[in-house]
Amino acid sequence: MSTNLKNSINTHRAMLESMLGDELVRYTDAILSILENRDRLDIHLAEIFQQLDYCKYIYVLDKDARQLSSTINRYGADEAAVNRDRSQRPYIMPAMAEPSVPFHLSHAYISRNKKRPTITAVQSIYNADAEHVGFLGVDFDLRELPHSEVMYEEPSQWRQIKGDPAIRSGLFQQQRVDSLMDQNIDHVLLVHEALMIDQGVHHITLYFSASRSTIWHIDDPFVYRLLTMEELSDSNIFHAYPVRRYFERNIVPANEIAPILNLFKTLRFADETIYLRRAGLNLINGKVDLTFSCDGSHYLNYREFLDQGLEFWEGPETCPQLDQALETEDLNREKLAQVVEELAVEGCIQVNNLLYTMDQNQVPEKLAGFNSAERRFIYTELKSVMDVYD
Repeated sequence: MSTNLKNSINTHRAMLESMLGDELVRYTDAILSILENRDRLDIHLAEIFQQLDYCKYIYVLDKDARQLSSTINRYGADEAAVNRDRSQRPYIMPAMAEPSVPFHLSHAYISRNKKRPTITAVQSIYNADAEHVGFLGVDFDLRELPHSEVMYEEPSQWRQIKGDPAIRSGLFQQQRVDSLMDQNIDHVLLVHEALMIDQGVHHITLYFSASRSTIWHIDDPFVYRLLTMEELSDSNIFHAYPVRRYFERNIVPANEIAPILNLFKTLRFADETIYLRRAGLNLINGKVDLTFSCDGSHYLNYREFLDQGLEFWEGPETCPQLDQALETEDLNREKLAQVVEELAVEGCIQVNNLLYTMDQNQVPEKLAGFNSAERRFIYTELKSVMDVYD
């Protein structure tokens, strides 16, 4: 979980702890005197229920978390819950582990009965000798409680997320197949550039392999529009969207859109095994998101994306699972190691020429007899040899 998200959660929890902790403690003295009398306990809890804003359920447990009272709700008293053992419920376990701590606010959970986001406040009950004798439990529907109204902000730092392990394990058994979008890539990118600069589209996602895209427009930002290749191929598409000035909230400069889209294209065709499968650009938050054939995904600022350059994206950083995939690939490593050794003894100039050719997405004549997985293994090994000299 990101730091920003944790901070947002903790801020809201601190507000609720302050509000609920101060509220519940004033009821425990009266509960203590009737702890063994269930009828009086139910009556008193019903009175408390009326005083507690947002309360959904209220009940009393003994020190072992066995329920002494009925469960009081807006319909009355549910006697079926009497003697229910709640000791293994996640909301009561922290309070049982620290009975000397007067108040606990549970983490949010999905309630068993109503299947709603719920939070439970647990107030410990002590006798005159300060001995722990029970708990007052109050359940709240999290949606009804006051909120800080501060929206969680997506972190700005680069995030990388691994995808489906089944895809990663079969990485070197796949190869990019020219899609309809690939065959019309220049036109497709120009269409999206124009829609973003002149016609109010602020967010796009390109699905290269599936030959479609989704776009979001500033006039109707809550829904996306699906564009198929049939629609993207027709330049009349511009009649379907109003002309708009470049949106004032966009932080990506208009002149940077083309370089970003062109780098998408480069990454799509850079390698026949590890290639860009999906790419998105949001002009308002400046985020680029990328998913590669290894199912590894990146979320980063557009400036970082452009500054890295092609060399970075052709390395293992694109798919950190690459080394693992190489380990699982059924390669004749002894044979390939011999090939690497033979190439290495030809000298730095020859090796660098070979690496340069492969960097240009071309197959060197010397490696024409090897498949893409074997060539990548050779490339990786030779690159590591040359890194020593660098």
